Amino acid sequence: MDEPMALYRRYRPETFAEVIGQSHVTDPLRHALANNRVNHAYLFSGPRGCGKTTSARILARALNCEKAPVADPCGECQSCLDLARGGPGSIDVIEIDAASHGGVDDARDLRERAFFAPVNSRYKVYIIDEAHMVSSQGFNALLKLVEEPPPHLKFIFATTEPEKVIGTIRSRTHHYPFRLVPPKTLTAYLEELGRTEGVPLEATALPLVVRAGGGSVRDTLSVLDQLIAGADDAGVTYDLAAALLGYTPDSLLDEVIDAFAAGDGGAVFAAVDKVVETGQDPRRFAEDLLQRLRDLVIVANVPDAIGMGLIDIAGDRAERLENQAARFGRADLTRAADVVSAGLTELRGATAPRLLLELICARILLPGADATPDGIQARLDRIERRLTMVGDAAPAPAAPPVEAAPSPPVEARSDRDQSAPPVEAAPSPPVEAAPAPPVEAAPSPPVEAAPSPPVEARSDRDQPAPPTGVPGVADVRRLWPEILDKVRVIRRFTWVMLSQNAQVHSLEGTTLTIGLVNAGARDSFARSGSDAILVQALTDVLGGTWRVEAVVDPSAGNAPAPTRAPAPQRPAEPAPPETPRANAPADRDQAPPTQADDAQQTPPTQAAAPPGRERASADAIAAARASIRDDAARPEAYDPDHHARADDPAMDNDGLSHEELLSRTLGAQVISEIPHD
Repeated sequence: MDEPMALYRRYRPETFAEVIGQSHVTDPLRHALANNRVNHAYLFSGPRGCGKTTSARILARALNCEKAPVADPCGECQSCLDLARGGPGSIDVIEIDAASHGGVDDARDLRERAFFAPVNSRYKVYIIDEAHMVSSQGFNALLKLVEEPPPHLKFIFATTEPEKVIGTIRSRTHHYPFRLVPPKTLTAYLEELGRTEGVPLEATALPLVVRAGGGSVRDTLSVLDQLIAGADDAGVTYDLAAALLGYTPDSLLDEVIDAFAAGDGGAVFAAVDKVVETGQDPRRFAEDLLQRLRDLVIVANVPDAIGMGLIDIAGDRAERLENQAARFGRADLTRAADVVSAGLTELRGATAPRLLLELICARILLPGADATPDGIQARLDRIERRLTMVGDAAPAPAAPPVEAAPSPPVEARSDRDQSAPPVEAAPSPPVEAAPAPPVEAAPSPPVEAAPSPPVEARSDRDQPAPPTGVPGVADVRRLWPEILDKVRVIRRFTWVMLSQNAQVHSLEGTTLTIGLVNAGARDSFARSGSDAILVQALTDVLGGTWRVEAVVDPSAGNAPAPTRAPAPQRPAEPAPPETPRANAPADRDQAPPTQADDAQQTPPTQAAAPPGRERASADAIAAARASIRDDAARPEAYDPDHHARADDPAMDNDGLSHEELLSRTLGAQVISEIPHD
């Protein structure tokens, strides 16, 4: 029975073609050997287990091959057989471990023996492993020999720390840096090795083996050798690899990630308790959690990350990762990864690792306690995800009770007095109290005359239900104050126009229609580029891509503030026939206004006034409404200050001077004044 041999020794490469993941080194060396342009000294550097010493042995075999110069040793001559895997070795190829032979006396002994000619080979080759362990005095003793060696002498230095090799030696060598082997290359190599060994390897177990090896071929083969030795007839399975290597099972990671997505603190801390009770290392659990968050961040930012090979996972886990990433926002995932990464540093050497792990989970669950930009962005992500849900995106079926309480009796009496059709007289209280604006756009075709305009009683319920992921008109109206605040930050002129002369008219998909008080305001809105400012504000508040259209809506100038509940109104009165609305048929203008219309005619400045201020009477409001309608029908340009009166209670300026009023309202600064006599 043959004595068992470790996998990394049994499968040590014998030619440069068998070295994996180091083509940037092996290809130039093969060309140099084939062209007989070999240097007298080489320096191979790189992480452990990546092929430095193996490549040095292959180079020595190729130099002493009887068929030289060749790119790869023939494997048939005596020199190749002596230096082959499991061979007796050659007296002319000397390997020295500098970790135990790095002193000045060892260097002097090497210098004395180096001048002797090789016994039965072309070159005498010295392979000095762990060259960074040679002392400075030892390097100085070898300096002259390395600088001007005899023709039969070759040096190959191998080290993991090339910066510790003194510069005078390093400058006289050809330096080839080795690298860690990529996971894909290493996975394919392990699959081929498993077929050669006749051992089944589960596809889900290979990533754990590669991760444990850390890109080192020797370390990876040692891990695989351990798993194969402990495997049964089923081969190397995922459960065996996770248990033996100490990794967190996927089921537990899925449980924690789902709990984070749902904000379920009980499930999160139950999973932490399970980690501790099963004897797992909290730090290893945090590392595995960070690895999972890293995969989710990539999937969230690159939808085809799995197909592109950015994530090395089995096919059955790909769909699970995509579903988990869809439940988080990108900022939320990035913040969670940052929190776990910072917590890993705190866990190093901690005396209470469970406590620190629970604190890490608590920080992820509570972005509201994080005042950093990452925490704020995570909260915004959660708000945007809630807006895209069907339940939040659909219009609200009923208005708040405080708005609907005084409305039903007044509206019912008004409808009976005006002999409205039954279909218009029987709306439910929430519809009557809804703050939906009247839709009377200028380009719309004439509508048949009716005792009461149908569009006046239209509510958010009449709007078509938005598709999944798109906010409805009720959401836009509810967030209109926030949108106006964003507009004010971007451009104050647009904010003044929208807050005083505009209201949300309707929403079709991602096209928002804004109703402006008359044609002059609409043209000014379009010419000034205010539509682009509003689109930017909508994108910042609601997300997505938006289009804005402006129409003429005479009631827009009298729309109530978005957050103020309408006050009880007196019975509706017929509109005076001599004040027709602009750009609308006469018979429609003469229709008596409904209570919803009357509720929307409150001046915006009045709605924003503090409770203690004097408010305009109902007669003054009616007179202001009639004046606006008169001026709206005129063809001259729109003047927003035309209706201002010195005794208007809504024009209270708190006794400010004109410079202070300009600075507070428009952010302007008076530079100088020009007197006009």
